[in-house]
Amino acid sequence: MTRPVWILRALLSHWTRHRMQLATLLVGLISATALWSGVQALNQQARNSYDRAAASFGGGNTAMLVGRDGPSFPQQLFVDLRRANWAVSPVVEGRVAIGGRLFRLLGIEPLSLPPGAGTAPNVGQADLQKFLMPPGQTLVAPETLADLKLSEGATPQINTMTLPPIAVRDNLAPGVLIVDIGVAQRLLSMPDQVSRLLVGAQTGKRAPLEQVVGDKLRVVEAGAPSDLERLTSSFHLNLTAFGLLSFVVGLFIVHSAIGLALEQRLPMLRTMRACGVSARALTVVLVTELVSIALLSGIVGLICGYVVAAFLLPDVAASLRGLYGAQIPGQLSLHPSWWLSGLGMSVLGALLAAAAGLYRVYRLPVLAAAQPYAWQQSQQRWLMRQGAVALAVAIAAAASLYFGDSLTSGFLVLAGLLLAAALALPVLLGAVLWFGQRGTVRPLAKWFWADSRQQLPGLSLALMALLLALAVNVGVGTMVQSFSRTFTAWLDDRLAAEIYLNATSDVQGVEIVTWLRQRPEVEAILPAWRTDVTINTLPVEVLGFADHATYRERWPLLELVPGVWDKVRAGEGALVSEQLARRLHVQLEDEVKIPTSGGLWPIKVAGIYPDYGNPKGQIGVDIDALAKHWPEITRTRFGLRVKPDKVSALVVALRDKFGLDSSRLLDQATLKSESTRIFNRTFSVTSALNAFTLGVAGVALLTSLLTLSNSRLPQLAPLWALGLTRRRLAGIELLKTMSVAFITALLALPLGLLVAWCLVAVVNVKAFGWRLPFHVFPTQLFELLAIAMLAALLATCLPILRLMRLQPAALVKIFANER
Repeated sequence: MTRPVWILRALLSHWTRHRMQLATLLVGLISATALWSGVQALNQQARNSYDRAAASFGGGNTAMLVGRDGPSFPQQLFVDLRRANWAVSPVVEGRVAIGGRLFRLLGIEPLSLPPGAGTAPNVGQADLQKFLMPPGQTLVAPETLADLKLSEGATPQINTMTLPPIAVRDNLAPGVLIVDIGVAQRLLSMPDQVSRLLVGAQTGKRAPLEQVVGDKLRVVEAGAPSDLERLTSSFHLNLTAFGLLSFVVGLFIVHSAIGLALEQRLPMLRTMRACGVSARALTVVLVTELVSIALLSGIVGLICGYVVAAFLLPDVAASLRGLYGAQIPGQLSLHPSWWLSGLGMSVLGALLAAAAGLYRVYRLPVLAAAQPYAWQQSQQRWLMRQGAVALAVAIAAAASLYFGDSLTSGFLVLAGLLLAAALALPVLLGAVLWFGQRGTVRPLAKWFWADSRQQLPGLSLALMALLLALAVNVGVGTMVQSFSRTFTAWLDDRLAAEIYLNATSDVQGVEIVTWLRQRPEVEAILPAWRTDVTINTLPVEVLGFADHATYRERWPLLELVPGVWDKVRAGEGALVSEQLARRLHVQLEDEVKIPTSGGLWPIKVAGIYPDYGNPKGQIGVDIDALAKHWPEITRTRFGLRVKPDKVSALVVALRDKFGLDSSRLLDQATLKSESTRIFNRTFSVTSALNAFTLGVAGVALLTSLLTLSNSRLPQLAPLWALGLTRRRLAGIELLKTMSVAFITALLALPLGLLVAWCLVAVVNVKAFGWRLPFHVFPTQLFELLAIAMLAALLATCLPILRLMRLQPAALVKIFANER
């Protein structure tokens, strides 16, 4: 048998004698891999869905022409481009409600569809006649058919009109209905309008785009990110950040277990070096051992990660659907790359966690390894360097905060803050313990502080994990509660009307208004018309405000000019949502040019208001000015001010007389309840990841204490020999651990508030465009402090019980050992 195999067998024998350490190492790698791979599985599932949705006849690998000033443009431009030898195909897109749920309706023209554009290749080939000839077809994915709760061939109703019979196509994106373009134009009330043009391969000469259509269209190149990708990128970046944090916390367990194992194997390593094994060969075998363990743990971690992803998927899907309208399948479908990347992260994480220990083994001289405290001396030197690195990281985070202007820089600030605090924790704890030692005179008390300092290197990584997990829990919890308080007050102001309705057509809207004016319980009818435009490539929704006390008294404003509502009423000013103001870099009194059907409409910013949860920007203008600049606007939306005790009766009367379903007729309480439900489900994913992270930190502390329990005996045996009982020794050990855990938890509270400030003032602003008010919740802080101390107490119980039950013979044997 070759020398490397003998070396490996000797090294592996350590794990057979220290099975708890092996279990600690496996738990750390499995938990780190599971949480990281679980989050990545959720992100991959969502992105696959976005790709399928983007590839539904437009996007993905197909170049497009879209309107420069709005979501649609005249169909005549398509005709002009075809005559100019442009291989383009029209697509109409909108959203429709069926059974109270929104679906994406796409209308296509299969005869001109470019090859490879779209995910239903049968259209334009064998099924062309069925698709085009009456009654036509509505193509859907199997998941969409399940959501509709219908069978194939059914013809659901939309706005008193009937969809063609449903036909299933396996390769379509969920939540998408595909019909002939003429059908879509009728259903969406878009006569002679097109949403985009798909551009096929050029065959021959064609006129320049500007020469044919002027500046009315712009090109979106193939491979450009879809709207869903842009809107949801912040959500997925947040998920990735939490997954990475959980991964790092799990690696603290790995680092602690590997570091202690290397310390305990120093006599073995010294013997091997004395027998002629080179430092390089020893290091290579140690790496081989570590990679083997990492691969085994990675496989188990991937299985656990799949379970975590399956557990969180319903909440993630609900959040993306509620916030962005993204349709995510309810079942996981993972590619081989996910499995390979998960194993790679497990191996990489293990090597990173062991890098410092392996380097010290490689560089530590043979004679130095024979000294009893060589490892502790090395740890002290590394502690000094660690403090210097913490200071450098803090300076880098401050620089990123000052100079950065992107979401990535925001996360760098947050990561730098957490990393600097974690690296500085052992230095701060060492200083506190040193002052405690200096301030005591009694021998036992002095030993208590001195021994705590000596024990600190073995516990520092677990305490760092506890600090990070608790700080993130404090930070995210504070942000969520701040958001909850702000969101509730904001909803009360924004949803001031008692009833909201959306008629099926303009004609029905006129009938409903005429009928409502005869109802004595109706105090006011507030038109809520809106239209979509594009400003600087950003999708923007333009709202119309009626001149009514409801808006003047209730509409929330962050900044405003004097006489703001009078300026809006006169058509001289507009209200701009906070996120749009940030994206356009506009302030009060700045001018915004809104594209209308008659040209650009310049108007000054009279106020800026919060619009939480809306990925699109908004501009609010006077309702008459809106109708003047968009005379073709759909006039179906209204808010009703009604006497509170008459709301239910009026809702029933409207539903019975005009046939409005729950998607078109909602009372204020139902709308608030639905908004709050979406809000709660959005943050349930974050809460679950927080709980996982705090649990992993507790496991890290437990495993560190268990692995240190045997090495603690040489320090405890002399005290036992001097007359201290095992019960009293156990009490001292418990007090030491709880003391450093309490100090760590106290340090985590201000760090968590800093994290909350970063999330509110930096990350949220960069990710979503709005800034939340910052609130401190003392009750929540005390609860998390109690939870942290309870986790520390539970982690300490098992090692303390083992010490209390330790046989005296085991303590006596300590004096016979080399140490």
